[in-house]
Amino acid sequence: MADNPGVVYAGPGKVEVHDLGYPKLRLEEQKRDTPHGVILKVVTTNICGSDQHMVRGRTTAPQGQSLGHEITGEVIEIGRDVEFIKEGDLASVPFNIACGRCRMCKEGKTGVCLNVNPARPGAAYGYVDMGGWMGGQAEYVMVPYADWNLLKFPDKDQAMEKIMDLTMLSDIFPTGYHGVHSAGVTTGSSVYIAGAGPVGLAAATSAHLLGAAVVIVGDMIPERLEQARSFGCETVDLRQVTELPDALAEIVGEPEVDAAVDAVGFEARGHGEGAGEQPATVLNDIMTAARVGARLGIPGLYVTGDPGGVDENAKVGQLGVRIGLGWAKSHSFTTGQCPVMRYNRQLMMAILHDKTNIAKNVGATRISLQEAPQGYQEFDRGAAKKFVIDPHNMVAA
Repeated sequence: MADNPGVVYAGPGKVEVHDLGYPKLRLEEQKRDTPHGVILKVVTTNICGSDQHMVRGRTTAPQGQSLGHEITGEVIEIGRDVEFIKEGDLASVPFNIACGRCRMCKEGKTGVCLNVNPARPGAAYGYVDMGGWMGGQAEYVMVPYADWNLLKFPDKDQAMEKIMDLTMLSDIFPTGYHGVHSAGVTTGSSVYIAGAGPVGLAAATSAHLLGAAVVIVGDMIPERLEQARSFGCETVDLRQVTELPDALAEIVGEPEVDAAVDAVGFEARGHGEGAGEQPATVLNDIMTAARVGARLGIPGLYVTGDPGGVDENAKVGQLGVRIGLGWAKSHSFTTGQCPVMRYNRQLMMAILHDKTNIAKNVGATRISLQEAPQGYQEFDRGAAKKFVIDPHNMVAA
């Protein structure tokens, strides 16, 4: 029997379940011990759209790369330097790995920690160029700097009853919230969210939580648009739209909104039936859609290396963005990894006190670890679901 079966990238379009080896309180790739870390028994771990970029071969991820950065688990072993987390605790793991000691962490910018990745600021579990940390789509995983990183749930039994909601705290709920919060969404706002994948739906959920008057979601997949409508969003079918402002005017009475969010990223397509890949489309759309003086949230992923880019510029993340339009409209932009710890505790409280139904809104769907390859295939085809892997069969049906 495998010590620790987990999901790995096995080449473009393919994932497999391999033995990752039981985790140690050490990161071999960086040759550093982690006495500040813990070993988690993974309770839930989710398939993310950013995982799909790797699986499609759109990053420089090597074959054999372990996957999974959305992790919730039970502590089963603690390092000698861990003071406040205890064995048996149930906790959410922010996808950004952060030391809690560097300048960026002390400024609350945990997505660009300076000490956890020798190659660049910022690290994550199971992701290319993110420091070599093992992925969490497995039965067990090691989490470093546990006292700093883990969000412990106050009541374990209550948490297990709401685990399909709480599992979203590791990434997509804070990321979606970050997108609309940084775009300035508040009571009475109108907001356009590009993309009805899980992050877009989490952003729409967050916009409702923040009091938006009108939440508009654009996508090309009918099932995902229907999912957005299921919790009160207006929708735009971008297969049938050539001019986004006209579609917005039909909904809000004017061709612009108060705030706009890009929840798509670098694999964006143009408008219209059968439109091909045009990676700057969404960035240009949100500048077009947002009123003068607006703020734009960009939680969608952009990369500096894309082997499958449509041209040589796109392969290095150089896109045809209409920055002159954004400048003329005095827009401000927020990009980069969501600093999960800025939001996860507040969002946990909203879940525990029944202020949001994030699992329902994003179509949370439980699968086993062995079903993960099938889940990746369905997700890649545009399923209106957020696949939640349950490695130990701990989640109630």
